[in-house]
Amino acid sequence: MSTHLDDIALGTLFSEARSHNGWTAEPVSDALLQQIYMLARMGPTSANCSPGRFVFVRTPEGKQRLAPALSKGNLEKTLSAPVTVISAWDTAFYDKLPVLFPHADAKSWFTGSPAAAHETAFRNGTLQAAYLILAARALGLDAGPMSGFDQAKVNAEFFGGTTWTANFLINLGHGDASKVFGRLPRLDFTDACALA
Repeated sequence: MSTHLDDIALGTLFSEARSHNGWTAEPVSDALLQQIYMLARMGPTSANCSPGRFVFVRTPEGKQRLAPALSKGNLEKTLSAPVTVISAWDTAFYDKLPVLFPHADAKSWFTGSPAAAHETAFRNGTLQAAYLILAARALGLDAGPMSGFDQAKVNAEFFGGTTWTANFLINLGHGDASKVFGRLPRLDFTDACALA
């Protein structure tokens, strides 16, 4: 099914959407977070490998666990955001392939090549995080994706003893428009694209 979205929908997802740095006090429910994930998981990944993993940090205790890993410039906006998503990927994503890609022995494609497994997990986990941002926007939330954190500290605090590893962070909530920075330029088609 292919449907052309109207200008309002395109604005919500892309042209009018902004990366937010400040937040209102309006809460974000766990049910909405589940709905966001259920949409985001439907985006395509290589061999349906789905390596993206997400921790929705939404309690004061969770934010305090995250705080020591944040850069100074990201601390206040992260602590004030209703939810901060730790976007991660599973380095052993291939263990799920017998369920996710049952018609072939896809697991063997990756268990013999750590380099291929890493590249696939990082690429597709990042892609799934982008789907998550779009799903959040589609369901009425604003997003503030960011780097500027200590990956090793996040991994130690949240992913010790697991095969998950942090990629980047995404603040979610209802953005405070007064704290949005001016929009920066984007490259023109001729600067960023080629037709072959």
